[in-house]
Amino acid sequence: MRQLAGAINAAPGQRARFKAEQAKNVSASPRYRADIPMLAAMFRYCLEPSGPHIRSAKEQAIYVGYRSNLLRYLRAAVATWARPEEIADLRSDQWIPSAGALDLNPKGRRQTRKYRGIIPVPRQFMPYLAATDGSYMPIANIRGAWDSMRKEIGLPSDRGEAGWKLIRRSMATLARRRIGEANWRQGEMMLGHVRTSTSDIYAVRDPANLGLALSATESIIDDICALVPAAFHRTCTANVASNNPKKEKENG
Repeated sequence: MRQLAGAINAAPGQRARFKAEQAKNVSASPRYRADIPMLAAMFRYCLEPSGPHIRSAKEQAIYVGYRSNLLRYLRAAVATWARPEEIADLRSDQWIPSAGALDLNPKGRRQTRKYRGIIPVPRQFMPYLAATDGSYMPIANIRGAWDSMRKEIGLPSDRGEAGWKLIRRSMATLARRRIGEANWRQGEMMLGHVRTSTSDIYAVRDPANLGLALSATESIIDDICALVPAAFHRTCTANVASNNPKKEKENG
């Protein structure tokens, strides 16, 4: 309806006699959030494939390779709380190792209403950014892999409730309890809902800026790793990119 109104208004001498309702006013916000065990189950799905279709260690290793792109997404989503499109755009030149920070807005991209800020990077995720050369995600579309995981580990069937943004919403919920309401503005800055007040990227990790959000993120990652030790383990074979990206995309 908004597109129709826009088309009418664009015609010379015409004006739409109706106003489209904003989607946020008629759509119910997703309510489901993944807890630590469910987040761990997502990593386990990638790192420890199981089921009747896997009959040997060799076949299990093949499925680990198929799911390596999904695993890369999970790691980035947990570590950064970023929107799916921000992770899809992520490149090595956005990583600022001297400051331990990540600029979610690529060079040359104009900021939009969905602000992309500079955020601190958890220690567990730093090695993956350091090892990235070019694009972080070899394949940006993980829909098939995500849907296969969603069905197998028991996430809600509704994509609105358990789509790619689930991790972003879940991290915000989990971290908010650890940061506390008095300091939740840091969470809002991590999410890009509020612009950071500091222009010094070397101050991003300070507790007065985004340091509390960073500590909460690192503690959540530690809790996930307590259940799935290889979740952020740099030497895991799942970190090796698939030699057949098309096959990886198809098999999830």
